Amino acid sequence: MKPAGPVIGVLALQGDVPEHLRALESAGARPVPVRRPEELDRLDGLVIPGGESTTLWRLSVAFDVLEPLRKLIDEGLPAFGSCAGMIMLADRLADGVEGQLTYGGIDMTVRRNAFGRQVDSFERDITLVGFGGTGHDTEDPFRAVFIRAPWVEQTGPGVSILGTEQGTGRIVAVRQGQLLATAFHPELTPDRRIHELFVDIVKDNT
Repeated sequence: MKPAGPVIGVLALQGDVPEHLRALESAGARPVPVRRPEELDRLDGLVIPGGESTTLWRLSVAFDVLEPLRKLIDEGLPAFGSCAGMIMLADRLADGVEGQLTYGGIDMTVRRNAFGRQVDSFERDITLVGFGGTGHDTEDPFRAVFIRAPWVEQTGPGVSILGTEQGTGRIVAVRQGQLLATAFHPELTPDRRIHELFVDIVKDNT
């Protein structure tokens, strides 16, 4: 008998791979680490962890997954990016290095390291909204961990804003169709609402 739950890959090039694997399992998925193009076709969805976006871009090229992932995301593969993963899902960067490429998919402009450097990392409660009929809406704040975090400077008409940072009002969580992105690291907290939402998105897409 096939195990329950969608197969969701965690891009294992850098970042909080074990933490995302545990969070996805808790949320009812069958998580697997992936880093090679031949491993991508078996997935129902993909998580892109944090790290450093220019390094993630260069590793994606080195491991031959940049173009395959661009194609899969364009064809409708559900994807969730946290921190640097948000940057990699952006169609536009406000301050990318020369030649920097992303996977794209979300009609937004993202600014890298917008909240400051590593020493400026912080935690803050945010309110999550716009989850629709998924059953994840709640008045309980989400304790978000920001580490060299980006923010979203502009969104297109098809992008839903799910969360803003209370200190600045900056956009820190968005969704466009089957794509989800957060500027913070939900995998570093015991709160599984973000991962549960993504698992539901993947289930709805399969």
